[in-house]
Amino acid sequence: MRPLTEEESKAVFTKLANYIGKNLVHLIDRNDEPYCFRLHKDKVYYASEANMRLSISVARPNLISLGTCFGKFSKSGKFKLHVTALDYLAQYAKYKIWIKPNGEMPFLYGNHVLKAHLGRITEDTPEHQGVVVFNMNDIPLGFGVTARSTVDTRKLDPTAIIAFHQADVGEYLRDEDTLV
Repeated sequence: MRPLTEEESKAVFTKLANYIGKNLVHLIDRNDEPYCFRLHKDKVYYASEANMRLSISVARPNLISLGTCFGKFSKSGKFKLHVTALDYLAQYAKYKIWIKPNGEMPFLYGNHVLKAHLGRITEDTPEHQGVVVFNMNDIPLGFGVTARSTVDTRKLDPTAIIAFHQADVGEYLRDEDTLV
């Protein structure tokens, strides 16, 4: 477990800023206690500094996890967010999409959000922007990237894709053997 390098920090914060924008400051500068990002076996963890100090007493090969896993670096060095970061993304999300009850199951099975399933969307959402997907009861279901802006969305037919699927809470069941 080690702190992130300059390039790793830039990759992580760029990806997070795509979803939560300037609210990224709230992840680092917290009122309750200081939190930090740490890298362990190509995975980025978000943990309190108190827990991080306690984990130093555990040998690196024996340490499995620390805090909340935000994502993983691929072999090529790209950062991919995991669904485990959804609670923090939902809390600080800049742009949101709410889907109707008939669209929840298709999204949780890994499909994109269609116009027919769209309940509402944050005003002025740009194209190719990270969004958090909620059901109509404000329960976060996952996150994705918008395919069209809010203005373009109004003119589309019901089968058009509004947001591309990135991750959802259904992954816990679908990929339960690989999420370790």
